[in-house]
Amino acid sequence: MDPTVLQAGFDLLGDGRPETLWLGIGTIFMLLGTFYFIAKGWGVTNKEAREYYAITILVPGIASAAYLSMFFGIGLTEVEVVGRGTLDIYYARYADWLFTTPLLLLDLALLAKVDRVTIGTLIGVDALMIVTGLVGALSQTMLARYSFWLISTIAMIFVLYYLATSLRSAAKARSAEVESTFNTLTVLTLVLWTAYPILWLVGTEGAGIVGLGVETLGFMILDVSAKVGFGLILLRSRAIMGDTEAPEPSAGEPSAAD
Repeated sequence: MDPTVLQAGFDLLGDGRPETLWLGIGTIFMLLGTFYFIAKGWGVTNKEAREYYAITILVPGIASAAYLSMFFGIGLTEVEVVGRGTLDIYYARYADWLFTTPLLLLDLALLAKVDRVTIGTLIGVDALMIVTGLVGALSQTMLARYSFWLISTIAMIFVLYYLATSLRSAAKARSAEVESTFNTLTVLTLVLWTAYPILWLVGTEGAGIVGLGVETLGFMILDVSAKVGFGLILLRSRAIMGDTEAPEPSAGEPSAAD
């Protein structure tokens, strides 16, 4: 079968964007995650657990809005890159990350119970990571694009290193339940976040080894895993109850068996 005909079959809106299939699927998964977390958290009375629910619900909620906008071609621009021609750049993806990645880090920081200075530093460096990635995506020369990609990647490495060292030590000092949950979420974050700059590098915004359809599919899988998957693990843990030695939660409150 002619590849162009196959690609056209994925163009749900008939506007020449075969990646809309993956954007539509991403929207559905993010919405399902949002509604599931809302339903699961309905009636929860534990103060600390409610904080985690509020933060975690926002993550796929924001992402679903970003994915829906990209599905309809909003948050999409064209950049003329020297030697590469015109590239389609979904800047709405970066807007999503600018809000959702700090919220994910806040969940981890609350688990570890670190101070405000540490939280502020993590979120500040995280914002630097996203903004420099966006600037790189919108740059018109490959030298500028790779330069900002490098800065963004260095910022990401700093954030991940901090999670794996300082925050991990703080979580370990709390309880076995908190340590186990934190370690699971940190490994998930380390693996998935490391894949983002690699996909950027080989995708249309970088070297162009893979096309926009494959790139969009890859980012969608990473986003759903890093947001909905993260939330599923976190909200099933008794670590969000604060004192894990406390009595069993009353009806309506989350437990490890939920």
